[in-house]
Amino acid sequence: MPVFRFATVQGQNIVWFLKRNCSVTPTQLGWFYASLCVVSLAIAALFWLHGATLILPFAWLELGAVGLAFLVYARHAADGERISLQDRRLVVELESAGQLQRTEFDPDWVRVEPRTGGRSLIEVSARGRSVSVGRYVRPELRPLLAQEIRSALRERVAVR
Repeated sequence: MPVFRFATVQGQNIVWFLKRNCSVTPTQLGWFYASLCVVSLAIAALFWLHGATLILPFAWLELGAVGLAFLVYARHAADGERISLQDRRLVVELESAGQLQRTEFDPDWVRVEPRTGGRSLIEVSARGRSVSVGRYVRPELRPLLAQEIRSALRERVAVR
């Protein structure tokens, strides 16, 4: 059994979890935004009470814009790719903004190769279907990931 840099072995299955590198979870971001709203609206209300009436509408506008930006960030914070080699299937699952795209391949027919260019994604293809993976891996590490997937596929096919 080879040593994997990107994958984990779970029984007979080999799984690659490739996730976006996010330092703040959507829940933490929500709490931060709530505290930002409280502080900003408290300061705006104080100025409004002292006669600066336009401060409060602009504070609401600012918080709306920041909230929209945080919402876009939070929708994509959990994006990722899951590639698993299990039994007689190579399963590729891509999650983006809560949408899951799942593609299954027969390991006997799968090709794993970089697309055009050295910094491009990895293309997993078989029998007319293809999926691009490696978005969340640094470009210089993508050839290593492709080699690791190829190696696991070769070993799985050779064992049968």
